[in-house]
Amino acid sequence: MERPAWAPQDIDLSVPSVSRIYDYYLGGSHNFEADREAARRAIEVFPGLPKIMQANRAFMRRAVRFAARQGITQFLDVGSGIPTFGNVHEVAQAATPEAKVVYVDNDPVAIAHSRAVLEGQEDRTGVVAADFRKPEDILGSPEVGRLLDLERPVALLLVALLHFLEDGDDPWAKVAELRDALAPGSLLVLTHASVEGGPRRPEQGDEVEGVYRNIGSPLIMRSRSEVERFFDGFEMVEPGLVSMPNWRPEGPVDQEDPVVFTGFGGVGRKA
Repeated sequence: MERPAWAPQDIDLSVPSVSRIYDYYLGGSHNFEADREAARRAIEVFPGLPKIMQANRAFMRRAVRFAARQGITQFLDVGSGIPTFGNVHEVAQAATPEAKVVYVDNDPVAIAHSRAVLEGQEDRTGVVAADFRKPEDILGSPEVGRLLDLERPVALLLVALLHFLEDGDDPWAKVAELRDALAPGSLLVLTHASVEGGPRRPEQGDEVEGVYRNIGSPLIMRSRSEVERFFDGFEMVEPGLVSMPNWRPEGPVDQEDPVVFTGFGGVGRKA
């Protein structure tokens, strides 16, 4: 298998990665055959996954614009993945030119590509190779220290990330650790996979979880109440925790394909 120039030398091209599978769902080109094969299997058992991911990205962009309207100019995107069109720094800086963004991921391809995309923009954007399960590595990173003032409000983005953490990792405690480091007025922007509310049957959720388990990455479909727990210490912004297209839509919500109403999105404000 030929290694593309953008692929770091030390990664195994035969092992799928959740961030590269996500890139494939979004129509990106930074993925390998192993990622595409896993994505095709997931789509087979859970049709509509690419549309759900597009709804996820659209939610993220609306939430970033909302944060900018609230006067927030600092963004910490954990589990940021591979940059695609309409990424956080583009949306944030279009809305508020002084916006500063730090991207965090643990996938070497996502890190390498992010650095390439952001070259020359180091005064306003940074990239951190770190794992959400170690908040201290994120908070103590030179890039966060250089670009973000944690004494002022920050928008913390955990978009399509937490469903890849098992209960044994205690993702609720990790979110709380990040929350406690943020100033009052900070926002938590979050999406999470679930079969509650959407048209997919729980068995389909089990099947797509199985696909991800087979590639060594858990995918945990959580209930609304389990997802709401991530917002402990935050006051939910209207309309609360809802399906992603229903969170502050900027136009009429297309009701034609019910699959996009799978999963939850919400924004909370730290008191």
